[in-house]
Amino acid sequence: MSYPPIERVVTEVNPQGESVISSAGHLPTVVTVEASGATFHEIWTDDGSDPLSMVNGSDPTTGPLTLAPPPGGSLFRIVDFPPESKQPLDLNRAKDAFAEIGGAEAFTGRGDSPHPAMHRTETVDFGVVITGEITLVVGNSEVVLRPGSTVVQRGTDHAWVNRADQVCRVAFVQLDAAVRHQPNADPHLSDRTTSNSQLPG
Repeated sequence: MSYPPIERVVTEVNPQGESVISSAGHLPTVVTVEASGATFHEIWTDDGSDPLSMVNGSDPTTGPLTLAPPPGGSLFRIVDFPPESKQPLDLNRAKDAFAEIGGAEAFTGRGDSPHPAMHRTETVDFGVVITGEITLVVGNSEVVLRPGSTVVQRGTDHAWVNRADQVCRVAFVQLDAAVRHQPNADPHLSDRTTSNSQLPG
């Protein structure tokens, strides 16, 4: 199942001080990752170089795709995760997928990982499942998420796994964290015994 293109509306205050719509239409940056099949729809990015700005400028989403926002910055994107059965990931393909999206340093997968696509960013992420179903694997546990499920992801080692039979679409806002975990902490030291969590519904 494929979903319709995502439309984006951007507003601004023009030089005359009027509130206007500066652009409306399809996203300029939509990238399908060859190794994983996931599609990234880039909606907005703040580069963190100054306090969050409303000042008009060029579209910040047209540069190279990166997994995490710039230092001190933020990003807003929607990701379509294909069913894993259609494009299985082993460690090599997972590593390649993270390299494709500028996230090689975030990749933590190894032979004893609960999933090949384990990774960790020094960010606080807010996620909302729009449609479909996806499993969030975190350390020694996992939870199945369905439309309307929300996630507050705080710098943990994790993977997004679509075990269903249709594409899952998730919206994410990521904020670079000012206070971080130990940079050299090994995410694999936690107990890997499986404990499944279920959301109501």
